[in-house]
Amino acid sequence: MKLRRFVDRLTGRQVPEDFEGKLDDGEYVLGLAEVKSGGHMVATSRGLWLPGSRRVGWHMISKATWGGGALVLIEAIEDSRAGNAIILRDQPPVRFVFVQSGKLPDVIHARVTKSIASRHRQELPGGGAWFVQRRVPGQDGVVLQVRPDKGTDEAAVQRVAEEVAAKLGLMKPNL
Repeated sequence: MKLRRFVDRLTGRQVPEDFEGKLDDGEYVLGLAEVKSGGHMVATSRGLWLPGSRRVGWHMISKATWGGGALVLIEAIEDSRAGNAIILRDQPPVRFVFVQSGKLPDVIHARVTKSIASRHRQELPGGGAWFVQRRVPGQDGVVLQVRPDKGTDEAAVQRVAEEVAAKLGLMKPNL
């Protein structure tokens, strides 16, 4: 067992003993920290494993802020599709306090930022939306994600998102 932990550490696959997830082939650990309320948060090349061993891909993290000794994470979920664009909806923020954060906040910031190829704000009837091209870990190319403000006209979001994806020549997302 000691040899396996040594090899895992050298190859970037060492995870905490209580980690219940399963890393994909080619997935490696970038940083980790123990969460005060229990479990660990593990940042990998593919995404962020939350306590309870659920991975959120870097492209599905809308916002991660560090301050006051805590990480506040806003995860997005797919709400619908508009042609080859993905319409997202943000989930409520979740706050994590670490025993010691180490380099984890910096790793998270770097990976979320790296996943963004471009972003543009578009005003629409009833509000507006962010149009963000994102890299998906383990895939070539980018996907177009659209994150509308609350109250923005849904039909306008759908129409404009579909047009933008078509103009960009984006393929149907494989998520």
